[in-house]
Amino acid sequence: MFRHSKVFITKLKNLSLQGSWRSRGSSAVERALQYTAGQKLHGFTVKEVTAVPDLFLTAVKLSHDATGAQYLHAARDDSNNLFSVQFRTTPMDSTGVPHILEHTVLCGSQRFPCRDPFFKMLNRSLSTFMNAFTASDYTMYPFSTQNAKDFQNLLSVYLDAVFFPCLRELDFWQEGWRLEHETPTDPSSRLVFKGVVFNEMKGVFSDNERLYAQHLQNKLLPDHTYSVVSGGEPLAIPDLTWEQLKHFHATHYHPSNARFFTYGDLPLEQHLQQIEEEALSKFERTEPNTAVPPQTHWDKPRVDHVTCRPDALAPDPIKQNTLCMSYLLGDITDTFEAFILSLLSSLMISGPNSPFYKALIEPEIGSDFSSSVGFDGSTRQASFTIGLQGMAEDDTETVKHIIAQTIDDIIATGFEEEQIEALLHKIEIQMKHQSTSFGLALASYIASCWNHDGDPVQLLKISENVSRFRQCLKENPRYLQDKIQHYFKDNAHRLTLTMSPDERFLEKQAEAEEQKLQQKIQNLSDADHKDIYEKGLQLLAAQSTTQDASCLPALKVSDIEPIIPYTPVQPGTAGGVPVQYCEQPTNGMVYFRAMCNLNSLPEDLKIYVPLFCSVITNPRFDDEQRLRVLVMMSAQELSNGISYSGHMYAMTRAARTLTPTADLQEAFSGMDQVRFMKRIAEMTDLTSVLRKLPRIKRHLLNPENMRCAVNATPQKMSEAAGEVERFIGNIAANRKERKPVRPTVRSHRSPSSSCQEPHFKPCQMKTYFQLPFNVNFVSECVRAVPFTHTDYASLCILARMMTAKFLHGEIREKGGAYGGGARMGGGGLFSFYSYRDPNSTQTLSAFRGGVEWARAGKFTQQDIDEAKLSVFSAVDAPVAPSDKGLGRFLNGITDEMKQRYRERLFAVTDKNLIDVAGRYLGVGQQTCGVAILGPENESIRKDPSWVVK
Repeated sequence: MFRHSKVFITKLKNLSLQGSWRSRGSSAVERALQYTAGQKLHGFTVKEVTAVPDLFLTAVKLSHDATGAQYLHAARDDSNNLFSVQFRTTPMDSTGVPHILEHTVLCGSQRFPCRDPFFKMLNRSLSTFMNAFTASDYTMYPFSTQNAKDFQNLLSVYLDAVFFPCLRELDFWQEGWRLEHETPTDPSSRLVFKGVVFNEMKGVFSDNERLYAQHLQNKLLPDHTYSVVSGGEPLAIPDLTWEQLKHFHATHYHPSNARFFTYGDLPLEQHLQQIEEEALSKFERTEPNTAVPPQTHWDKPRVDHVTCRPDALAPDPIKQNTLCMSYLLGDITDTFEAFILSLLSSLMISGPNSPFYKALIEPEIGSDFSSSVGFDGSTRQASFTIGLQGMAEDDTETVKHIIAQTIDDIIATGFEEEQIEALLHKIEIQMKHQSTSFGLALASYIASCWNHDGDPVQLLKISENVSRFRQCLKENPRYLQDKIQHYFKDNAHRLTLTMSPDERFLEKQAEAEEQKLQQKIQNLSDADHKDIYEKGLQLLAAQSTTQDASCLPALKVSDIEPIIPYTPVQPGTAGGVPVQYCEQPTNGMVYFRAMCNLNSLPEDLKIYVPLFCSVITNPRFDDEQRLRVLVMMSAQELSNGISYSGHMYAMTRAARTLTPTADLQEAFSGMDQVRFMKRIAEMTDLTSVLRKLPRIKRHLLNPENMRCAVNATPQKMSEAAGEVERFIGNIAANRKERKPVRPTVRSHRSPSSSCQEPHFKPCQMKTYFQLPFNVNFVSECVRAVPFTHTDYASLCILARMMTAKFLHGEIREKGGAYGGGARMGGGGLFSFYSYRDPNSTQTLSAFRGGVEWARAGKFTQQDIDEAKLSVFSAVDAPVAPSDKGLGRFLNGITDEMKQRYRERLFAVTDKNLIDVAGRYLGVGQQTCGVAILGPENESIRKDPSWVVK
């Protein structure tokens, strides 16, 4: 998976340094404190042992004696153990070699030579996370699991994949790029470019913000690896050869260029022994030439311009320009300086009281900050970017002037003490908050600094940095202003990058791709043409062959716990409102949620609810300027999100006509909401919208329509209950006496209610959204059964099995889409989907093919068992203390219901699967909906059965 640095690296303020920590003694933490510097362990030497009380962990730093491989272990009493290995990968061209290599190493290795062991392990394991990421200057392979045997199995597969991959030419063609006939079995069909990464990157750069962020990095840091596209520029990808791929692996995927990270409560020595025996003992030290030299500082600022596709859903069609100023800062290995710069960034741009929000957002010059705005510590030298998207070209000079003036103002007046304290308090709260994926957050947080030989342990000492910052501020009250002067006012290494839409942008892209294709074809001899045809058939045959995966390790269904852990909750009331209290080890934090029933809300107000939710914290509902800012920001964010989450929009739209819940979901978060917010953003007078918000408030903020939930420690519970009582009392006191619109429903909604609304009539609908993309997002949804139905478990197993054993091969391997599959949702819908897909209606045929495959019973008991393991890995995913009991609170799903569902999962047989495939998914059996988001499609436009938007 390609992650642009800005997206992939979690900024300090968003890290939420947390974990699924449980108060059961500190055995793992204490065990790790027993290690001493200089101690020898399985070919490694301990370099440093550090207690990190802020994060309830002990950090053990080691190095491998023979190869110099670096190792960090974070011992913590968390059963969700994580492993990660990362390599510094510094390409010098935009062929996407590190990204294609990341895909290809996961396609088979010496010990596990079957095709695609990575995807097969998803169904042979209880992993809570498995993936791989290509950043600008490193590639990371992380996994996590709560099962010790599973950890060893996955570690074996990951180690063999990265150090001893097969790197077969067939896999390079499939994952990277290839020339192939449009229909591989028809040599008279035209030759086209195909490949998973090729299509993925076309999808990535159909997102204007991603395109802009990539240009910004390339142009701000032009001297070395940051000047190229590590994920691959679509038109450069076909220049990569198989030989170059193998050479890149040989020079970069070596233990001397590796950093290993493990986290959790499993014993360190067991990890070290396995890593030494299965991988490192087979290598000797090398001197990898992968270091990134510092970027030479410019002696004067630079200006540049790029173009993008027009956005048909932009809040204001004539305001589609972006302008940012980006400043090169200091080296990220200076962890305290990076911490200060991250704080500065938050103070300058976060929240409506920050200087740049007031200067750039409030005057409504643009729709929102550019998504590149803020501190970026993912490259060797950090950067800070400030600017707007959704602005008019005429405002370019105005925005430049405002940015310069705001920097001068900050230097003159500094920041309010309350702002600084609020930010430090936020960091303190984030350190106390606990999530279930802390290991992964930690691996991502330290990755960049460690990648450039910074000290990852120093990065974890958050409290120490806060104390040192307070001391600096005490000694010099102008400390932050001096930093602004140095890094912004006096910094010549500043890039001003503008982006504007070009009506012919996609046309030019298509022309350039066609030109590249013809250039490749012109050089082909008759023998080459024959070879391409034969290789296409060879790849198709390999993709169609059932793989023997018996070489891969696997857990058994019998390894799964038969009974779920019980979560006790106490029902109560506050001011007549039902409250669910759940005592949990929340580290002193109190988590409060209130749920408001929509039953009494008039239909015409429902589509306004998301907007109401974004303004609810604003005390005044009559502030039209503030509302306009929020509307523009919301409309821009929705528009930007379609190219990244197109499959979710397709599934939401496909489901719309099938259940009342899905209909509401489309209004709240689907294409209907995107288009609605665009219409609101285009309104010159928002008075009518302002009048609707208090009406929504009267319906929703009504004690008769509410229920609440509180998760806290036993010591905090009585205090929390008192606060809830006061909160409900305040709401009741603020309400004016009025006649209720209609009787309201106070009880939990039944988990089966979404399919049983008496007034809702399901109907079939096929919708096509023509958008300026060069890939498709395809979905088909079928109305099935709710969570409590006896067939629900069988449909869940079927969806997972169909994805792994049929749809993955058809949609990704043969079709070239980045992803695709099927899922059974709690709302009673069975959904098929594809993601960044070069095909449209052909994928709908693949969905139908999956159903026929299942109905014909073309699967084995092993396939069923693997699907069960995969479903249980999701069912048994760790739940944070703050979220315990939420299933009961939100959906009325009790532990008893979960246990019955669990027993049904265990009991699913091949006959059940064949039965539900025919009964629910067979043609004409149930009502279904279809939706596609994609580029212009002539055959669909001419087909009267489609509604084209």
